[in-house]
Amino acid sequence: MDMQRIATNLFGAWFQIGRHFPPATLDAIAKTVAAGEDRHRGELRVAIESRLPFSSVAAGVTARDRAAMLFSHLRVWDTDDNCGVLLYVLLAEHRIEIVADRGIAKVVTPAEWEAITAHMRNEFIQGRFREGLLTGVSEAGALLARHFPGDGKPRENQLPDRPLVL
Repeated sequence: MDMQRIATNLFGAWFQIGRHFPPATLDAIAKTVAAGEDRHRGELRVAIESRLPFSSVAAGVTARDRAAMLFSHLRVWDTDDNCGVLLYVLLAEHRIEIVADRGIAKVVTPAEWEAITAHMRNEFIQGRFREGLLTGVSEAGALLARHFPGDGKPRENQLPDRPLVL
């Protein structure tokens, strides 16, 4: 059992989620997601979680595991062209995970996703949570536009643009 992770999830600064991601920031993120989706055929979903439950940490669930669970639960995999992407932030552990559907995984390398998470992490370290998430959403949108460009026609929005805060 990882006592450091348990302590981090129980006593870390996770309770500051509302301060780091107030409604105005969530609105700005939603607008950036929507603007990106106007340029590509992908679907981007943002999930921000304050912390993992004790039982999950004790069972060894990692941020990557949780992101994969949410990818499935939120049906990010169930999009046209299999081009859904989940951008997941676990605030208590300062973890950022990006999970991409199989259509995207065929053409986007892990290094490209890691570059996005590194840029986000740099902003978060400096306390710029709004900028960090907007950077991640913008860069993911640019990557999707490069590999899955839109055809200029309006299309159905398959996933909510507003971040899910857990």
